[in-house]
Amino acid sequence: MSAGGGSFADLRDRTLSGVAMAVLGIGAVWAGGLVFALLVCALCGAMVWELTRMLDPEAPSGKAGGAGFTAAVALLVFTLQLAGGWLLGAIALAVILLAWRFPKDRAIAAAYLALILFAGLGLIALRGVYGWEWVLWLVLIVIGSDVAGYFAGRLIGGPKLWPRVSPKKTWSGTVAGWVMAVAIGWGFMGVLGANAGLIVVSVLVAMAGQAGDIAESAIKRHAGVKDSSNLIPGHGGVMDRFDAMIAAALMVLLLTEAGLMGLVRDCAGAGC
Repeated sequence: MSAGGGSFADLRDRTLSGVAMAVLGIGAVWAGGLVFALLVCALCGAMVWELTRMLDPEAPSGKAGGAGFTAAVALLVFTLQLAGGWLLGAIALAVILLAWRFPKDRAIAAAYLALILFAGLGLIALRGVYGWEWVLWLVLIVIGSDVAGYFAGRLIGGPKLWPRVSPKKTWSGTVAGWVMAVAIGWGFMGVLGANAGLIVVSVLVAMAGQAGDIAESAIKRHAGVKDSSNLIPGHGGVMDRFDAMIAAALMVLLLTEAGLMGLVRDCAGAGC
């Protein structure tokens, strides 16, 4: 009886925290501006805190918190005060300075710090430049491809994608995620006023999200931990919930900087 009660208690915690995250996220996306930027920076700061605790477990008390706070404030100030190459350079410098404080695994830390901070920039820019509908598209790509991959992997099974790092992921689930991304991209063409290039972009974003999930699994395996933290009741840590999202957001930022996102949107209805 007690085991069953614990199971239901976990389900309750997962449900309540999931609903709270959804309400907070939807409200921030809808509000945009400083409200959305503050939420993104807070999440990025929490992920830097988790990363520091995993890769530098012997650090003095407060070091991880200081790193997370510094990352969050730096991202917020830079996005509000800088633009263009100055903004990208400032974030890159922040990544280098934060990574240098790790006594070991600096390359791993630098890579994931860059992922976190540049993804945060990508999310803020996507909401500010393109609008809330594009953030909704990004979120649905990440969630849809993950759900499709989950069910396909269990119903179809087959060869594992990378068993040493992520033993539950299969090629069937991976491909199902791409197929779902195609469907979501096609469905959002009219909503976003985008051309067929959105379908290709959607698949690239889904691939990035899948890679982000695997990358976080690799870091946790390297650090010897099950969850990045226990910040979110029933869900683990912030990195556990947003690993795919930040990688997908980074892909959007890279595509934007390359000019491809503008082509997808600007060519809509122009016969190109």
